[in-house]
Amino acid sequence: MNLNDILNIPPYSLDKEAKRLLLNERLQVLTLQHYERCSDYRRMIDAQKLDINHLPEYDKLPFLPVRLFKEFELCSVDKEEVVKTMTSSGTTGQQVSRIFLDRDTSTNQTKALTKIVSSFIGTKRVPMLILDSSGVVKNRNMFSARGAGILGFSMFGSKKIYALDEEMQLNIPLLREFLEEHEGEPIFMFGFTFMIWQHFYKQLLATGYKPDLSKGILIHGGGWKKLISESVSSEEFKKRLSDACGIDTNNVHDYYGMVEQTGSIYMECECGHLHAPVFSDILIRRANDFSLAPYGEKGIIEVVSVLPESYPGHVLLTEDEGMILGEDDCPCGRKGKYFKIMGRIKNAEIRGCSDTYAAKF
Repeated sequence: MNLNDILNIPPYSLDKEAKRLLLNERLQVLTLQHYERCSDYRRMIDAQKLDINHLPEYDKLPFLPVRLFKEFELCSVDKEEVVKTMTSSGTTGQQVSRIFLDRDTSTNQTKALTKIVSSFIGTKRVPMLILDSSGVVKNRNMFSARGAGILGFSMFGSKKIYALDEEMQLNIPLLREFLEEHEGEPIFMFGFTFMIWQHFYKQLLATGYKPDLSKGILIHGGGWKKLISESVSSEEFKKRLSDACGIDTNNVHDYYGMVEQTGSIYMECECGHLHAPVFSDILIRRANDFSLAPYGEKGIIEVVSVLPESYPGHVLLTEDEGMILGEDDCPCGRKGKYFKIMGRIKNAEIRGCSDTYAAKF
């Protein structure tokens, strides 16, 4: 099955066995492709003593730690084919990951993201409220993870406005005008968790302004470190937002994703579970020996994706801890693994979009 065929599969429709067959075939193809085209990746694979002509199932393929993308320029296409360079979030002084995308990989990331998000918010484009500042997306050639997130999700909006000005202050006159113009319509909202909390929610409280966003659907992500330090859980985050602007808590969806595998995001369902779509998967590895942990055991998150063709990012070990809760049996009805994030590995750098920004506070 080629990638175009995979991208036509509804994102939460395959059961465990069908998905495993698909991922085994596709990830073996990608491993061989990157081995042939990326010399640094080839040296790493050779050091693992992997028989490239007899590749194992995907959960036994060698993974690359995401940190390697800060140390090496890993690319599987000629530099003149690179149309976009993505960079990860990072506080001042931190190295950032650099991810090189050719046109096909960038297009396929967009297709996957469209399939995943549309299954939650529908296929019709609706008015969009971006809970951030337009200043984040000024440089279109060097995409930060935060800017890329905003631009990626913007394709789901028709008319779009930014709720915050260049000084990260709530633009109440613009917001009032936007909501009056689209009264009674569904509103799609997107932002990063801490920015929403710090600059949208807290400014709503401070100003006393209470917009009617009862028809809103919010997708947010990018890190919880700062909110956890303020004793704000996911449930509390949803409830406080609902109190401040009337949004239904069932229409607030967190997501897990990273610049190293853009497009392969893991959306939160109505039951509060993060879900792996058919285009990607999650594995949990024990820290002491990197063996696979069973469902219900906390460990280091490994993510795999069918999308990366221009760089060897198809099998990655993250710096996050999590736990798989189950597979094919979430009460929401979506098939595939569902899981939760437990936080960063001890001593790992701050890197989420929200957490990186929040480090200034």
